[in-house]
Amino acid sequence: METHFELMQQARADVTREKLARDLKAVMRDAEELMNVTASLADEKISEVRTRLAAALASAQVTCRRLEDSTVLAAKATDRVIREYPYQSIGLALGLGLLIGVLAGRR
Repeated sequence: METHFELMQQARADVTREKLARDLKAVMRDAEELMNVTASLADEKISEVRTRLAAALASAQVTCRRLEDSTVLAAKATDRVIREYPYQSIGLALGLGLLIGVLAGRR
């Protein structure tokens, strides 16, 4: 049962990682747009800000890649456990579906 609980926690973490990865990608796109908009400004201060922004963007890209890699590893581990315990996985899914159905049906 601990394995299933860990899988449920891992699934929640996967969703959180995916949302974080999407958010980081959106931040990267916005940062690139900001860099393109400010490219025409030749002020020295803008140049310094662009340099720091480029460094932050590179760091965000590395973090995003690392999150994607860990998400893939978690998905593979989940797949391995489901293949190792197929009947228990089906039973757990059935039980959770039944519980959700009962709770949703109550008014």
